[in-house]
Amino acid sequence: MNRLKNLNPLLLVCLILVLSMALIAGGGAEEPAPEPEEEGVEEEVEEVEEEPEEELIDDFITLATTTSTYDSGLLDFLNPIFTEQTGLEVQVISQGTGAALETGKRGDADVLLVHDKASELELVEEGFFVDRYDVMYNDFIMVGPKDDPAGVQDADKAFDGLNLIAENESIFVSRGDDSGTHRMEERLWEDAGINPAGEDWHLAIGQGMGETLNMANEQLGYTMTDRGTYVAMMDNLELVIVLEGDPVLFNQYGVMAVNPDEHTHVKYDYAIIYIKFLMSDEGQELINSYQVNNETLFLTGYGLE
Repeated sequence: MNRLKNLNPLLLVCLILVLSMALIAGGGAEEPAPEPEEEGVEEEVEEVEEEPEEELIDDFITLATTTSTYDSGLLDFLNPIFTEQTGLEVQVISQGTGAALETGKRGDADVLLVHDKASELELVEEGFFVDRYDVMYNDFIMVGPKDDPAGVQDADKAFDGLNLIAENESIFVSRGDDSGTHRMEERLWEDAGINPAGEDWHLAIGQGMGETLNMANEQLGYTMTDRGTYVAMMDNLELVIVLEGDPVLFNQYGVMAVNPDEHTHVKYDYAIIYIKFLMSDEGQELINSYQVNNETLFLTGYGLE
């Protein structure tokens, strides 16, 4: 204190002002603001990471097949078992054999189950299909009204039955769809020496087997059908079997894959898995075990031509 008293008054005032300003400056200084936490950014990143990525679902094959395997209920029996065992779903295109063969030739299916062996073997030879097997068979039958106005039940041969229908001008309903059944029917008309096209009694409707049977039932007419579809539908039909047992009515089914050398996008590996399933002991037993109205619709393997 004695030293302060001895200082020059002006210098003392200046010193006091300097000290006051330093104190003010030091006391008023604010601490640097903390950097904002990036919680919002982190949460946003986490949300993006948690979003599931879209998966490409490709666990299926496309089967082009005749309407008889579909209408008979066989595929509804077999395919779920195949899917359960392999995880592969089967997307079915049900159409006449002729259309199914064209679908396969275009590469719009992976595997075919059809019934026109001569055409199938020809197309295998041409390179459109590979790995063809005789998977099962049944037979064609002719059905008609219970009173059988054309007397078809008296015939032993299919072409004789068609002759009787033509002579009597009884209604005959044809699929007219280039199916395996229709192709067989056309060959039989040719064997009978008859061209029914354009006749009032011959109705070509361009439909599958189920629709053809229903039309023949409504018209009280005749038609040719595979046995499997008829048996599956017989409870709802008034039609009865009027001709059966002619060896020419044998009906072989074949399974084959679309050639991957012709269409690289087809699922050849999956097609082979399906073919192996049908041709395996288990697959053949399943086909043999399938019944409707206590009647076996298909027999497995290669039948008598």
